[in-house]
Amino acid sequence: MSGVNRRRFMGMGVLAATSAVAALPAPVGPPAPSGSAPRTAEGPSSPARPRAAATRPLFLGTYTSAAGGGTGVGLAVYDPTTGAVSGTGTVPGVDNPSYLAVHPAGGTLYTVNEQQDGGVTAIALAEDGNHRVLGTRSTGGAGPTHLSVHPDGGWLLSANYTSGSVAVHPVEASGALGERTDLVTHSAPPPGPGQGGPHAHQIVTSPDGGHVLAVDLGNDTVYTYRLDTSAGTLTQVSYARLRPGAGPRHLTFHPSGAYAYLANELDNTVVVCAYDPATGLLTPGEPQPTGTSDGFPAQLVVTGNGAFAYLANRGPNTLTRYAVGADGATLRLLDTVAVGGDFPRQLALSPGGNLLFAANQRSNSVTVFHVDQDSGSLRSAGAPFPAPVAVCALPL
Repeated sequence: MSGVNRRRFMGMGVLAATSAVAALPAPVGPPAPSGSAPRTAEGPSSPARPRAAATRPLFLGTYTSAAGGGTGVGLAVYDPTTGAVSGTGTVPGVDNPSYLAVHPAGGTLYTVNEQQDGGVTAIALAEDGNHRVLGTRSTGGAGPTHLSVHPDGGWLLSANYTSGSVAVHPVEASGALGERTDLVTHSAPPPGPGQGGPHAHQIVTSPDGGHVLAVDLGNDTVYTYRLDTSAGTLTQVSYARLRPGAGPRHLTFHPSGAYAYLANELDNTVVVCAYDPATGLLTPGEPQPTGTSDGFPAQLVVTGNGAFAYLANRGPNTLTRYAVGADGATLRLLDTVAVGGDFPRQLALSPGGNLLFAANQRSNSVTVFHVDQDSGSLRSAGAPFPAPVAVCALPL
């Protein structure tokens, strides 16, 4: 089965139909890229935020081109104590917003447009909920599945799955995106077994801010780059090869920054990787079990105190709980629990770490769990929240 067909089987093949989480910060705008004029807190990317609120924002990603999908970015709120979720509307006019990220300053939301002519869209957030689309830029590739904002706030990074490339866009003073400054296609090493080419699935910045890492499912490889924060260009410094057919999908760093965890979609494993901040070198360890025999791992998240990790398993529709040991160097499988939905595509912890959100693509729902800070155990927060073709949940 080819990589594209595998992706379609996983419920993510919308190309034919169309041809992260951080605590809510103080109300300031995105910092300017190097060489830009100073920014003030009065711009459209700097809405005033209530100091204390009974509910918090929750943004939802979907496929607008899928049968029964949404009509844009879903808007909801959640109670940070009980985990109860209620819908508040939609930001319309955004095509296939399948993955979401917020600017470090909190005033702008970014989404991929996962389609043949891939794009990234910026949305200015407003306190009154009248969020405004700032525009869309081409990623230069097909099927972007992931994006993240560089910690300095000046650059947006995105990964084009179908074309196996990663892109860089500058973030303007308003929070809008400038023209693409770089596009790098993964040409080596060669694709893994059954893959027709590279499939970039994720791009993130290391916790120390020194390197950018791109996970490629098709090439069974994680690439390490340096980002020139003046020019917005990427220079490869190393790469880590996983065993053939692993299909690495998503990388999550331990809070220490010395280790990262890989969810391997195709061989149903997780891998602990050592990370060297000085060189950017990632060194994968041995594959470990997911607690399921027939799953397709989607994503790992790690608690803020670094004590526990959780993995979403599509197929078995479970969440695996791991105990983290040796300052991040080990994962010990504790148990699995039912996710309460079908095909958990993505996970996110609330800023306080007391709630875990799972976006369940095929059951059109988001499920929420209370996280025990001492044991890491999960307890359902109530009935699933209906959300059309839910593929991403971003609680702020």
